[in-house]
Amino acid sequence: MIGELPAASGIVLAGGRSTRFGRDKLVEPLGGRPLVHHAVLAVAQTTVEVLVVIGPIGDGPALPDAREAGVPIRVVRDPTTDGGPLVGLLAGLERARESSVVVAGGDMPSLAPDVIRALLRSLAASADADAVALERRGRREPLPIVLRTGAATTVAARLLADGERSLRALLAALRTRDLEEGAWRPLDPDGATLRDIDVPADLDRSRGERQDRRRT
Repeated sequence: MIGELPAASGIVLAGGRSTRFGRDKLVEPLGGRPLVHHAVLAVAQTTVEVLVVIGPIGDGPALPDAREAGVPIRVVRDPTTDGGPLVGLLAGLERARESSVVVAGGDMPSLAPDVIRALLRSLAASADADAVALERRGRREPLPIVLRTGAATTVAARLLADGERSLRALLAALRTRDLEEGAWRPLDPDGATLRDIDVPADLDRSRGERQDRRRT
């Protein structure tokens, strides 16, 4: 346990091709460091290790030093190109050392560690749940999520064998509990945890928000 939290592995999905962005978005600078660093360091605050799932070929993005993160950081190779997030997730699940995992996207620069902790506490308190996701405006969000490693590994492998590739399909197949918006919004009033970077305008917006915060 980490305080009241169950010990968990972290999985950061960083194997996408950034098609909509037009270039490798994970190496783009934000706040003086590559974009992917923000997700890795946030997940590291709530886990005992971080597995960064990258594409099957190439060097992958530069990652934070484990001394800065405070936990080991390991690189896991996605076994296929363009297989979808569920393929990358399964690769991470198969290497995770803990019975629970935190999963986030490498393009999510504003993850609130307190929200992730709330997800972990909800999973620990829910014996009949294998996953917990955030609810926003009545809709279940696919990331960030927490999962029970064993159940998620089994179900993800079955779904992939059936041709499924999405995280939403995994959450639908698992016993998933939704953490209601009223429970997590006080920890992250702006909902920044759910922001991701899909196109250059998203990154420009995040840079502007950071500049605004420094001025206030």
